[in-house]
Amino acid sequence: MASVAGNSTLNVYILRRSARGEKVWLMLLCTPALLLVAAVIIIPIGWLFSLSIYDGDGHFSLINYERFFVQSSYVKTFTTTFQVAFAVTAACVLIGYPLTYTLSQLSQRVASFFLIFVLLPFWTSVLVRTFAWLVLLQRKGLINTWLIDIGAIEQPLPLANNFTGVVIAMTHIMLPFLILPLYASMRAIDKNYLRASMSLGAAPTATFWQVFFPLSIPGLASGIMIVFVLCLGLYVTPTLLGGGKVVMWAMRMEQTTALYSSWGAAAALGVLLLAVTLCLLALFHFLLGARATGAWSTK
Repeated sequence: MASVAGNSTLNVYILRRSARGEKVWLMLLCTPALLLVAAVIIIPIGWLFSLSIYDGDGHFSLINYERFFVQSSYVKTFTTTFQVAFAVTAACVLIGYPLTYTLSQLSQRVASFFLIFVLLPFWTSVLVRTFAWLVLLQRKGLINTWLIDIGAIEQPLPLANNFTGVVIAMTHIMLPFLILPLYASMRAIDKNYLRASMSLGAAPTATFWQVFFPLSIPGLASGIMIVFVLCLGLYVTPTLLGGGKVVMWAMRMEQTTALYSSWGAAAALGVLLLAVTLCLLALFHFLLGARATGAWSTK
């Protein structure tokens, strides 16, 4: 018995030592990638932060951050940025989830064919798509002209150069970023779970909300985070379709550097946006990620 216990202890020690060795080798293999991440992400962020804490004379100062709390224009552009981001993300979810669910119920071959139309916008630049929406939404654009011709309206609708136009165009641009991860998540759901639920007497609606929807949350959470973060930094579409009335944070940073040559103020705006974005992503992870983890753990 003593020899068996000794052999068991020795085996455990060898396995643990082997596991530690594998971790060391894995860390060594990941070192080049970690150094690349530090070079392209951490170092620029550190440089951005260093710019934000010095004034124009090169002295340590928090004046760049004080502008955010003193000047109302900074607060207005900040709130506008997140209003647009939340509106676009909500619109993408309302449009993208039913569409993705329909695609997930089709056969693999038919769904792959329709996914081509989801990927088709990526073949055109964001600038071209934004100008296309400007042609469609302006006062004498195709949509207003068509609605007036059929007698649906008498006066052109204000669809461009405002909040509405920005949200419409950005929703079109961001929608594929929600559909693709959500589609992968829905395709990974085992159909046997749905059959088991319905065989136990659950109605199709109850099966969807109690089985399918919780299992699709990982893809939905990933899509929401991707769309929301991309909306915060989008510049071209709000600039062209906002008509100067919808000023977002990226536009404010460009104005600060191009018009006023204030790199410190622009860097402070970037640091604040990064900090708030990280806090919101942590909140999203807490609200959606924990539930998504629980959903996957049931599988």
